[in-house]
Amino acid sequence: MKLYNSLTRSRDEFKTHTPGRVEMYTCGPTVYHYAHIGNLRTYIMEDVLEKYLKWTGYTVNRVMNITDVGHLTSDGDTGDDKMLKGAKREHKTVMEIAKFYTDAFFADCEKLHIRKPDTVVPATGCIGEFIKVISSLIEKGYAYEAGGNIYFDTSKLEKYYIFNDFDEEDLAVGVREGVEADGNKRSKTDFVLWFTKSKFEDQELKWESPWGLGYPGWHIECSCISMKNNGEYLDLHCGGIDNAFPHHTNEVAQSEAYLGHPWCGFWFHVHHLNTDSGKMSKSKGEFLTVSLLEQKGYDPLAYRFFCLQSHYRKGLMFSWENLDNAAAAYSKLVAKIAQLENSGSIDEAEYSRLRGAFAAAMDNDLNTSLAITALYDVLKSGLSGAGKLKLIADFDEVLSLGLINAAEKLKASKSGGEDIPPEVAELLEQRKAARKEKNFVLADELRDKIAALGYAVEETREGTKLRKL
Repeated sequence: MKLYNSLTRSRDEFKTHTPGRVEMYTCGPTVYHYAHIGNLRTYIMEDVLEKYLKWTGYTVNRVMNITDVGHLTSDGDTGDDKMLKGAKREHKTVMEIAKFYTDAFFADCEKLHIRKPDTVVPATGCIGEFIKVISSLIEKGYAYEAGGNIYFDTSKLEKYYIFNDFDEEDLAVGVREGVEADGNKRSKTDFVLWFTKSKFEDQELKWESPWGLGYPGWHIECSCISMKNNGEYLDLHCGGIDNAFPHHTNEVAQSEAYLGHPWCGFWFHVHHLNTDSGKMSKSKGEFLTVSLLEQKGYDPLAYRFFCLQSHYRKGLMFSWENLDNAAAAYSKLVAKIAQLENSGSIDEAEYSRLRGAFAAAMDNDLNTSLAITALYDVLKSGLSGAGKLKLIADFDEVLSLGLINAAEKLKASKSGGEDIPPEVAELLEQRKAARKEKNFVLADELRDKIAALGYAVEETREGTKLRKL
């Protein structure tokens, strides 16, 4: 398998420290608000990567953090803690906010068929680990105290910028808007490991430490959670491209300073989901969520299909028209699968050839677009219906589009022996789900959409039926 490695800036053969086993870490959400679909694109692609590694025979130990303290509103270690900001917005405690949005995040993941990682650790559950590592960094001369805070000293490193080259002028105060200079830092690139009560007096969550009452910086969280649960050698670190600097850069700095040896071999970064106004971002106010897609009548798996049609290292342009096209293509794919009969013998040579084409696509830097093409090639092939269904189910262990289940539902929704157009069948399934959840406003909207496509929905004692207008 060749995978683009942000560390070497090249496509490298994927190798692990322990043969046959992958220690994988993915940066989790900061749970101060709902995840938007741009965030979830990253988790979808990480999910595909994990499932493909397992499909090829690896054992994968995947760890993810939940940031419920320490992530500030700027990358320059300034501004409110994002969790505190969320708590003020909704007049709740920080832990109430964390619980609500953690649950909401995993509910969205379930709808998108994103597997929950083996180990999920909230930052607030690892305070002792943070203190231990920071204390060691101070003893080794990699950290210092100034103005009541503990900073990592980047001047002690042979090389700080490991993913990209940055101009010194760009780092005068930070890399994002609204970042103010921190006068406590010896160097502009130093970063906070621990805040004390000398800053942010309204911070709700604080812990006793050797340096006073305070709380951890954002960057130390991922390093400590990974080292505790993945061990000293991490094979694969994943996240959004916007985390490459400074978050992942700082992770490498502090982890290798603490361990005294190289830490992570492969870095997998997913690029942004963009709209007409630029990168999708929570800070801009309105943003798109899975719930909003559902309210508009879209199956969340149509969005997953939309993401898989593009390469993870390319920016993906979101528009309702683009999503409509993906939803229509997904429905047609399901309809074609629904027409297959599970019968006939399987041509093992052809089966292996088609399976190899899928693996070749995925081995080519996780090229999910080519993998989708390999899926369509199965439908066009001379395999029997039984062979096609078996191979589609096999591919879907990685793609997780729910294809076989959706096809079975489509078959069951046929009325009076007449084939229902796939887009109508899909809307009908969404309407049934809306009624089950007592969301009658959405159910009425879906009924109108079905009517616009030429079918009337009738509720009878025997259940929901369709009648062609």
